[in-house]
Amino acid sequence: MNLEFVYKICKTSEWLEAKKNKKFIGTDKDKSDGYIHFSSIDQIKSTLARYYTDEKKLILLKVKTINLESLVWEQASDGNFFPHLYSPLDISSVCGEYYLDLNQDGSHKIPLDY
Repeated sequence: MNLEFVYKICKTSEWLEAKKNKKFIGTDKDKSDGYIHFSSIDQIKSTLARYYTDEKKLILLKVKTINLESLVWEQASDGNFFPHLYSPLDISSVCGEYYLDLNQDGSHKIPLDY
């Protein structure tokens, strides 16, 4: 598992708002759960398939973990560990932005260089 980066999937509009405010406070789901949900590189496809099928105007953010003091890896009910951030995300930690286009079957095209 690569611990250097985590990945956030969100709506493009949420990301644009975060850029304007210089911090990302999370999606509606993040806010209701009390932390920002992230995925490891190996979890991106399954997260997209489980929560975002057919959803347009999404962006994948690549985030450096080095300065994320409130990042905790927690075990989900399926036994996998997922990264959760218990603070707002300073957008200076984001080192990549990838717009996610849809395939005809409703899945997302994952960029090759993330």
